[in-house]
Amino acid sequence: MATLNIKVKKYLEANSKVYEDELDNFVLRNDGSGDYIKSWNVSGLTEPTEEQLATYESSATTEENNNNIRGTRKSAYGNIGDQLDEIYKDIDAWKARIQSIKDANPKE
Repeated sequence: MATLNIKVKKYLEANSKVYEDELDNFVLRNDGSGDYIKSWNVSGLTEPTEEQLATYESSATTEENNNNIRGTRKSAYGNIGDQLDEIYKDIDAWKARIQSIKDANPKE
């Protein structure tokens, strides 16, 4: 199940808002019984209902999964300086290693 944060991001993007620009205009909380929107002050856009947010469940889950995969890949790729050294020494070996990491961690 996707987090409220990512579903709100999807809702904002679907309504031509830039998530990063709106971070100061809403507050999400969890009081122990689940995540909820504590305050909403996004100009020109009403606070989303539970039903509206539910429509973003699939795309939000895909985004979360891909974010996790990106983190796994980044860790496996290693330090950029080491990668550049590896490219300089043997670009074909580097390409093969990177491709094996991507193959082992495919995005949705």
